[in-house]
Amino acid sequence: MTPNRLWLNSVRRRLGRWLMDEVVRTPLEVILHPSRTRLQWLGVFTFVGHLFFAWFWGHHLPQPYENVWLRVAIACSGLLLVLPSVTRDLHARQTILVFSMVAWIQLPLFFSWMYWMNHGNAVWLGSMACMIVIYYHLTDWRLASLGLLLGLTVSHLGASPELNVPQRATTAADQLAVLGFAWVSALLLGASSANLRRTRLLNTLSTIGVLAHELRTPLATLNLLADVLRNLGQQDVPEAKRRRIEELAGRLQTLAKSMHRQIDTQIANAQLMRLPRDSAPIQAADLVREVIDTYPYRSSRERDCVQIHIQNDFCFKGSRQLFSQTLNNLLKNALHALAAASSSPTPGALRIEVGLHHGRGRIAVTDEGVGIAHEHQSRVFEPFFSTQSGAGSGLGLTFCKNVVESAGGDISLMSEPHHGTVFMIDLPLYTTP
Repeated sequence: MTPNRLWLNSVRRRLGRWLMDEVVRTPLEVILHPSRTRLQWLGVFTFVGHLFFAWFWGHHLPQPYENVWLRVAIACSGLLLVLPSVTRDLHARQTILVFSMVAWIQLPLFFSWMYWMNHGNAVWLGSMACMIVIYYHLTDWRLASLGLLLGLTVSHLGASPELNVPQRATTAADQLAVLGFAWVSALLLGASSANLRRTRLLNTLSTIGVLAHELRTPLATLNLLADVLRNLGQQDVPEAKRRRIEELAGRLQTLAKSMHRQIDTQIANAQLMRLPRDSAPIQAADLVREVIDTYPYRSSRERDCVQIHIQNDFCFKGSRQLFSQTLNNLLKNALHALAAASSSPTPGALRIEVGLHHGRGRIAVTDEGVGIAHEHQSRVFEPFFSTQSGAGSGLGLTFCKNVVESAGGDISLMSEPHHGTVFMIDLPLYTTP
C-alpha cells in the first residue's frame, strides 16, 4: 500500500471516529446551561424584546416591512417558557418540546421570514447574523444546524416576493459572506463549547469511578475480618458467643456486599456517558427475580417484606448490568422508605410487579413507606437532589432515569406522603426473531 493511501486511510478512520464520538454517540443537550431562572428570564426577554422592536422598527427606525400582530404573537410565545408546568422539570419531554418549538419559531423561522420580506436590507442582515449566534448558544449545535436550515427553507417558501419593498443595497455575495461568517463562527463556538463541557463532565465522572474502585481495597479487608471471626467461632467457644460471632461476621459481609453494589452503581454511572451501551434482549421477570435474590438485605424481616408479582412477562432490549443497578437503586430507596416509616414492614409492604401497560412493558416498584412530599416529586430525578437529608448523594435516581431513557423507555412516579410511593418503568417491547 502506497504512503498516500495509508495517509488517506488514517484520515478516514480519524474522521469516522470523530463523527461517531461527536455526532452519533454524544447525547443531545437540547437546553444548554438549563436552570429555571434562565428559562424564565428567556421567556420574559422574548416577550418584552419583541414588543420593544415592534415599536422601534415601526416608529423610530421604520423598516420596509413590519407587522405588529405578528410581533405580538411571537412575543406571547415567550410566555410559555414562564409557565410553572414548563419550568418544573427541565429534563421533561414537555419542557424540551416547548423550548425547542419556541426557540425555533422565534429565531430561525421568524428572523428568516423577516429577512426575506425586507429583501435582506442592512438591518435584517445584521439581525440574522446575531440570531444565528444566539440560536447556537441556546441549543445543541446539531439541532441548531438542522433548525436553521429548516427555518430558512420554510420561511423562504412562505415569504411574499411581490411586496413593494426597496431592493437591498448589498449584493448577494455580500449577504452570503456575512451570513456564512456568522454561521461558521457560531458552529465552531457551539461545537467547541460542547466538547469542553463533555470533557469536564467525563473527567469528573472518571475521577468518581476511580475513587469508587479504590474503595474495594478496605472492603476486601472487611471480608477477611469476617472470615477470621468465623474461624474463631469454630473453635472451642460457648454457643452464645459462637452465635454472636457468626452474626457479627454476617453483618460485616453484608455491609461489604452492599458497598460493592454502591461502587458498581457509581462506576456504571461514570461510564454511562462515555462507553457504547451494550444492548441485548432481557426478560423482565428473570431480571427482577435475579435482583431480588441477590440483594444484600440487612435482615430476614427485610427480605420477607419483598414480594414479586408477575402479571405478564415481557422482553426488552438494554444493558442487563445497568438495569440491574437501576432496580437495585429503586429497591434500596424503597427499603429505606419502609425503614423510615413508624411501623415495622409486613410481607408485601414492598412489591415489584411485571406486566403490560398501554402496549409497553412495565416494571413497578411499590412501597408502603413514608412517601415523597408533593413539592419534591418533580425534582427527584435531578442530579444531586436527595430527599434523604445527609444520607443520599442525589445521583441514584438520575442514574436510573439515564439508563431507562437510553433503552427508549420512561420512568415516572406516584407518591402520597405517609402512604407510599410507586416508581414505574415503561419500556418498549422487543420480539425476538
